[in-house]
Amino acid sequence: MKRLLLIAAFVFMAGGFLALGPAEAQMVSTLPVPGITIYPGDPITDDMLTERRFRLTRASLEAVVAGREMLVGKVARRTLLPGQPITVNAVENAKLVRRGVPVRLVFVEGGLTIITYAEPMQSGSVGEVIRVRNTESGTVIVGVVQADGSIVVGKS
Repeated sequence: MKRLLLIAAFVFMAGGFLALGPAEAQMVSTLPVPGITIYPGDPITDDMLTERRFRLTRASLEAVVAGREMLVGKVARRTLLPGQPITVNAVENAKLVRRGVPVRLVFVEGGLTIITYAEPMQSGSVGEVIRVRNTESGTVIVGVVQADGSIVVGKS
């Protein structure tokens, strides 16, 4: 199945349509596409997008982003060309935490809360579990990235 999705994505990027045979029905779908060139690392905004109709198979539809709401606020992982469908793996959530940049570390267990600072060992988006190093003790621990950019460890 993964191989089929990769082939479908390649065919779309080449500007063609994927037809696997008479058993695979095609449908017309309206997809969000870039209206301008979007470069890697660029945050995607609604005004960067437009819509275009494509003839797709059910399998190829799973390989591309089908709605604007799934793109706005995300970041391009690679260059996105105007008028071309955007594959699911071409965008990612914005990284709130950057590797090596100190962040607030919050330990919560029961009624006890301890706040300190730590150095992330990897970048992360909201809800991701990442490894961080306590700057005071050197201990490596895992925590969850929060919307405010802090890392929470322990049980809440």
